[in-house]
Amino acid sequence: MVFVTGGSGLIGSFLIPALVARGLSVRALYRSQIPAIPMAEQVEWVEGDLRDSLAMQQALEGITHVFHCAGLVSYAPQDEDALLQVNVEGTAVLVDACLMQPEIRLCHVSSVAALGEAAAASPAVLGSLQVVTEEAKWDLGASHSAYAASKYLGELEVWRGISEGLSAVIVNPSVILGPADWNRSSTRLFQYAYNEHLFYTPGNINVVDVRDVVAAMLRLTLDLTVSGERFVLSAAALPLHDFLTQAAKCFGKKPPTTAVPDWAAEAIWRVEHVRSVLTGARPLITKDTARAGRRSLVYEATKVQQATGLIFRPVAETIAWCCTELQRNVHASGAVVVS
Repeated sequence: MVFVTGGSGLIGSFLIPALVARGLSVRALYRSQIPAIPMAEQVEWVEGDLRDSLAMQQALEGITHVFHCAGLVSYAPQDEDALLQVNVEGTAVLVDACLMQPEIRLCHVSSVAALGEAAAASPAVLGSLQVVTEEAKWDLGASHSAYAASKYLGELEVWRGISEGLSAVIVNPSVILGPADWNRSSTRLFQYAYNEHLFYTPGNINVVDVRDVVAAMLRLTLDLTVSGERFVLSAAALPLHDFLTQAAKCFGKKPPTTAVPDWAAEAIWRVEHVRSVLTGARPLITKDTARAGRRSLVYEATKVQQATGLIFRPVAETIAWCCTELQRNVHASGAVVVS
C-alpha cells in the first residue's frame, strides 16, 4: 500500500489517480475535508496532522512507499512560522515514522529553492545564464527567503533519515504548472494573465508540467531502486513576459505590455510590507517575489532524464493544456475569476 501526503494539492491531485491507475492501494492524509479529486472514492483517507507522531506511525502501518507531497508555499511574512511547522517539523515527524518501518521507501517533494537560488555553488555559465544542478550547495551566508530556507531544512531531515538507513529519493521541481485552484500557488500566474493585467516584471521563470513531475516520481520511486539522490525536475526556463503572453493568448485575452522597472518593484514591495504590518493582510508582493527572476537561472534536469528516460513536455503544450482545463473548470462551476 502507498501513503500520500498533500493529496489535495496540485501534485497530489494528479499523483493519486496515477497510483490508482497502476492498480495500487492508496492511503492518503487529509486535514479537515477529503479533497474532491479523481478516484478519491478508491482511496483510504486518514484524517490527521502531519506533525502528530503517533498519527503518522499509525498511518504508515502496512505501507511500502510514501510520497510526501504536503508542503506550504508562501512568501508572506505572516507565514514564516507556519513554513517551519509544515515544511520542516512535519517532514521530520514523517521521516521518523518511516524509520520505524524498515521496508518503507520515501519520495520527498522538495523544490529548486532548496538548491540555494541566491548563491548556487560553482554554476556553469552559458552566456548570461547560470545553470544550476543537483550539485549546487546551499550558501549559509547568503540571503534566502523563508520559503527557500524551510524547503532546505526540510530536505535536511530527509538526508538525516537516509543517513540512518531510510531508502529515499528527493525531487526538486521548479514552478509546477497544472490546472488547479485559481487562487493557489502557480495557478495564480494563469489568473493574472486571464485578468489582463498590464504590468509584468522582467526576468525568467523555470517551469515543469505537473504530469511530468508525477511521471518522474513514479519512475524514481516505484520502478527504480535509486536512493540517497535528488533530481531537479524542470522542463525549461523562459521570460515571464513570454509565459504570460502565451497564457493570455490561450485565454483570448490581452497580454501584459508594460515592464515594471527594478526601482518601482523595490518601492512597491516596501509599500506592501507597511500595509501588511498595519492591516495584517497578506502583501500582494513581497521582497522575495519582487526580486524573483532577476538572476537568469536555469535549472538543469539532465540527471533525471538520464535516470528515467523522461522527456519533458514542451512548455507551450503545457500552457495550452492548463488554459483549456482552467476555462473548462471555471465555466462548469460558474465561478468568477478575480484578481
